[in-house]
Formats: sequence, structure tokens, C-alpha cells
Amino acid sequence: MPLLPANPSDSTTPEWLARLNPPQREAVLTAEGPVLMLAGAGTGKTAALTARLAWLVGSRRAWPSEILCVTFTNKAAREMRERVGELIGPAVEGMPWLGTFHAVAAKMLRRHAELVGLQSNYTIIDTDDQLRLLKQLIVAEGLDEKRWPARQLAGLIDRWKNRGLNPDDLDAAENEAYANGRGQQFYRLYQERLKTLNACDFGDLPLHMLNILRQHREVLELYRQRFKYIMVDEYQDTNQVQYLWLRLLAQERKNICVVGDDDQSIYSWRGAEVANILRFEKDFPGAKVIRLEQNYRSTPQILAAASGLIGANSERLGKTLWTEQGGGERVRVIGVWDGPEEARRIGEEIERLEHEGASLNGVAILVRAQFQTRELEDRFIQIGLAYKIIGGFRFYERAEIRDALAYLRVIAQPADDLAFERIYNTPKRGLGDKTLEKLHRYARSRGIPLMRAALDICDTDELPARARGTLLALMRDFARWRDQVAALSPAELARTVLDESGYTAMLQAERSVEAAGRLENLSELARAMEDYETLGDFLEHVSLVMDNEAASDTEKVTIMTMHAAKGLEFNQVFLPGWEEGVFPSQRALDEGGLASLEEERRLAYVAITRARRRCTILHAANRRIYGQWTSSIPSRFIAEIPPDHVAAETTLAGGASLWRAQWSERDDPFAHVANVQPGRADGRGPGWQRAAAGTYDPAPRRIAEPSRSAASFAARPRADLGTGVRVFHEKFGYGTIAAQEGNKLEIDFETAGRKRVIDSFVKPAE
Repeated sequence: MPLLPANPSDSTTPEWLARLNPPQREAVLTAEGPVLMLAGAGTGKTAALTARLAWLVGSRRAWPSEILCVTFTNKAAREMRERVGELIGPAVEGMPWLGTFHAVAAKMLRRHAELVGLQSNYTIIDTDDQLRLLKQLIVAEGLDEKRWPARQLAGLIDRWKNRGLNPDDLDAAENEAYANGRGQQFYRLYQERLKTLNACDFGDLPLHMLNILRQHREVLELYRQRFKYIMVDEYQDTNQVQYLWLRLLAQERKNICVVGDDDQSIYSWRGAEVANILRFEKDFPGAKVIRLEQNYRSTPQILAAASGLIGANSERLGKTLWTEQGGGERVRVIGVWDGPEEARRIGEEIERLEHEGASLNGVAILVRAQFQTRELEDRFIQIGLAYKIIGGFRFYERAEIRDALAYLRVIAQPADDLAFERIYNTPKRGLGDKTLEKLHRYARSRGIPLMRAALDICDTDELPARARGTLLALMRDFARWRDQVAALSPAELARTVLDESGYTAMLQAERSVEAAGRLENLSELARAMEDYETLGDFLEHVSLVMDNEAASDTEKVTIMTMHAAKGLEFNQVFLPGWEEGVFPSQRALDEGGLASLEEERRLAYVAITRARRRCTILHAANRRIYGQWTSSIPSRFIAEIPPDHVAAETTLAGGASLWRAQWSERDDPFAHVANVQPGRADGRGPGWQRAAAGTYDPAPRRIAEPSRSAASFAARPRADLGTGVRVFHEKFGYGTIAAQEGNKLEIDFETAGRKRVIDSFVKPAE
């Protein structure tokens, strides 16, 4: 491409630069010194960022290899490379330092691996390998992995690495976070083991490079000289370790340009710190702050609503979005009676839009938590509305839901071998592949299901005593649960099974955000089952839902979480569940206080600004939370939207102003809300009743012996075997049959003594 002048005039300005608005163009041409490009939602920050990169190369301010440009996702890096390539041509191929934080750090580390005790051909292990390694360390140190799960330790180590902490940097509080004061010990053991394996995990990549830059001045100077310009996308999402090594690299030249939006910092649970962008001017005195405020996405009404809402946050740099578009509808706020009515209302609205000619591909439903999708999915299945789940599985496809359904399927149908295989060792019971192989071999030889094979084998010495006892206990559990089918409702049965099987305890022990979300999903599963009289009816419903996947080329409504929607845009956006405790999330408020509340408000801002033409917020007066009906008040975020930009509707008594009145007394916003349990929305259920908040707590139940009557299979003896016949067994060797009862044999083995075995596991000795 031709050389671009350093200070272009109108006659020399390339077309792609001339298309930018004044603030964007200023951000591109301010090459020297620190620059904070504060880019609001939909303001064209990617166009400005790629134009700046193209300008630096095209004006010969730097060779492509002298620019460090980091992004957060491989997709973003690919898109940036493609867009820069369209502007400057083949020169983009000479940009080796354009990539994600982890990719750039990995490339650096390959060159200096020996400085942290690694070789240049080190391996980067994935999450599964990390968990396996941690389990080995936990067992070797004599800890109970069920009480102190490897997944919990992995989460802590990841958090420490995101904060730039090595084992020696942990304080007493961090050390106490695992195994009663052994966090530091296990972190150190894990790092030592990784070095022995010449490996590192993803968290090590930036941490190792930070340690190298801090401890080896010559390496730091090498990269300071190499990188004439540093550019960072989505700076509000940087964690502490990323922030620290970026600051080290940029301190000498100070030619660093960061692009981000403090109002869209929503990933603190992944280690992101909004403080990094808030203190940029302090880190780099004299930094130029350029605000991109012209929005190219949304209507004025949507922008005004979002801006008014986010204005309630105190920790922000401040900006005001505006657009040249005219008109537009106010943000609609709709109050409904309960969750099912919310799903019905959304379905009706979308059907109306489709009838008016709107494309379903331009419609999105953004939820705060994944469990909210279940009622929407069930409703859409009923009315035949095509949908897709983005950033996750459909509700009944999620692993924890499939596990729970597998337990229920085995209870309903003991011959369901596929379901039994899925959960016979979930949670971990010490039943490995060898046990399953024996079950399969015997089941095939007799033509019986795995559960019947398990009962038969438990009467023999085929399995080690511990495995035999564990398997028999599981069979007794299933027999007990099966006996309770008639006495318990499907929902009560599900809760009982999940608790008594140890599945709930397994997730609780993980103590992670992901595990908490899985527990919410299981609670929603039990709530869904309350609408069905029998377990069979519910399982049939699930089968129909799972079989209703529409063709891939069909237009579909998009359902996703607010977090997953960041960076996307849709013509029509529905935002259900805007109630206190759902959004803002009660868990976030309980764990993070004011800081978490402000992040929840930023998430609300992100959700609203995904909408191009119409945004609809819904809240329900009643919702099932953890299986209990609770009366809800509208989210405080609704009251914070400027009323001039809201069109309120409600099917509730009290009119459209109800939600504002409920938040008029901010000192005690919950004082007027009775803790009541409503009946069914259709009026056929019981009246309002007092209900204590909380989760289902099953009472102790008697453990019943397995019942063999209903699922009994004939066990006929083999004709080629009988008393006195010499046989061979793969485990016990040679022996002679001493007694026979059906297909059970008592054999005097030459080395193992007398054992009770099943005839299909032996053959006559030659």
C-alpha cells in the first residue's frame, strides 16, 4: 500500500479513515503517548481500533512486528486481522504479536521458558488434565477428595494466578481457603509437579511472563524496545496479572492505547477488575481520554433508558450516548402474575412480530440465569416456535439435567441400560470400568439388563468386597426410590434422589459459580416436575421436547444469558425476570455487596443496549425459587430507568406505577412484601398461604431391601457345568465345582479357596 502521511489533509485521507467520525479519527491519529478510547456500546470501537492499527503500519510509524495488539478471544483476534488486512493488504501477515493475551504470553514464554524452570517445548494442559493432576496430589497427601474437591482447588489456583500471586505470595486468609490452611502447600505442590512434567496451565502463561519481566531486567528491556506501540481491546475485562505485565511493558515508551467501556465490565467472576480502566489516567499521567459516544445501533429511547440506568453507578468515568437516528419506541416494562404467564406473554409477542413480518433471527431473549430458560423452552415447544440456545445447551441437554433424568429413567424403567451406565458411578463411588465390563459381559450372556446383572453379581465373589458392597448399596437405593414412586410426587422424588444419591452434595462441595448454577438448574427441574402427576408423564414430556429440534436452516429465536450477549445486537430484545433476587442476583448481592450491585447494573446496561429497535423488560409478581413460591418485587433497576423513556404495562392490581411505588422507600424496600405462597395462576390451586423461604429438606427415609419380584429373570443353569466339573476362571484360576444353585456356582479354587461365582464367568477346563 502507498505510504500514508503522518498528518493527512482532506486530499490525502484514505477512504476508510474519512468514514470515521471525529472522535474515532482523533483516536486513530493520536499515535504518541497513552490513549484511553472510552467506547460506549455500539459506538464503532472495532472500526476505530482496526483503523488505528492500519494507520500505524501504513504511515510507517512502526513495522508490523513492532506492534503488540492483544484481544480476549481468538474470534476477536481473527476478525481484527481480517479487517486490518482489508485496509493494509498483505502487511497484516507480518504481525506476529496480534492475538489473545494467552497466545501472546505463550509465544513469549517459548523464548524464555528456562527462566521459570521449563523447556521451550513445554505442554499446555487442559482443564481435564489439571483436575486429574490435582486429584492425584490430594489423594497422595491423604485428603478426602469428596470433602476437598479438586475442582474447588483448581478454581482457587486459577483465581490466585489471575491476581498475579505465586505460592509464596498467599496471605493467611488465602491459605485458609482450602483444606483448613493447606492452600499454599497444594498450590506449591501443583506448581512443582507441573515443572516436573514440563507443563503449565493457561493461568501460568501470563503469570510466568510477569515473573520473568519482574525478575529479569534484560528480558523486560528487550520487549520494551521491540514494541513501539501497544494496543489493548476490551481493557475493562483485564485481570490483575494481565494489567501488571501490560503496565510493565508500556512504562518506558508509554505508547499504549487501550479500548474499553467501564460501563460494560461484567466479568469479575472470571477475575476481571473494572478498577484497571478506572485508574488508567493515574497509571499513565497525561493520558488522552477520547470518548466514543455516537451510537450506530439503537434508538434514542433505548439509549436514554440505558444511560439513565447506568448513571446510578458511582464507579465510572462517565459518558453520554447519542444517535442521529430519530424516533423509536420507549422501553416497555411489563408486569405479569408469574413465571408461566411471563413465558406465555413473550411467546405471544414473538408470534405477533412474526405475523408482522419480523425475522425470528432478529429476536433475542436475554436471561440473568440459565434456569430461566426452562419455562420459555417448554412454552415455545407447545406453540411450535423455533428457538436456539447460544452459549450453552438447551435446558434438558445440560449435563446435570441429563444426570438427574438418568436416575429417574432407571427408577421408571430398570432395564434402561443407557441411563444406568451414565450414573452408576456419578457421583464417584469407586465403581470403575472393570466393574462395568463384568456387568456387560454377564448381562449379554444371560440376555438381561445391567441392573439385574448387578444384583446377581453382588451375590458372588466376582467383584472385590468394596466394589460389591458399593454396588449393592446402589441397588438398594434404586429399590427404595422405586418403592416411593407411588407415595411421592415426581418433584419430591427428584429432590429425594438427588439428595440421597450424593449428587447435590457433590455440587455443593465444588463451591464454584458453575456448580451454583447447576444447582439452580436442578431446582428448576424439580419445579418443572410439579406440573405432572406421574413420573412417566414427565419423562414422556422430556422425550417430546428433546425430539423437537428444528431444522438448522429455520429462522429461530435466540435465547442466551446476558453475559453471553455482550458484543451482539438484535432488532427485538426481551428481558425476563427483572425482580429482586433474580436480577440483581441475590447470590451476587450476598457475596459482593455494593461492588456486585454495580456490576449487576452494568449487566443491565449491556442487556438493554443489545436492542436496536425495541426492548421489552418483564417482571413477575410471583416466581418459584428453589421450589418455593415467593412473592417478588420488581428489580430496583426498573425504577432507575428515566420514566420519560418507559412505557409500563401490567396485569397486576395497582396499575403501571406499582413498581415505582414499591421502590419509593429505598431504606427498607422489602418491608411491604408479605412472604406468601400463591396458588396456581389459573385459580384452581389453593389460596394464598404463608410459606417460609428455603429449599427442600427431605426427611430421613427407611432403607429398603431390593425387591426382586417385579424384575425377576429366570436364571437357568448351563448344561455343560455340574458338580465335580473342573473349570477355569480368569480371576481365580482353576477349580472344581462343589455345589450349584441355578446359575450360581460354589467352586473350590486351587489357589483362591472356595468362591461363589456366576456360571457365565467360567468355562470347563481343557
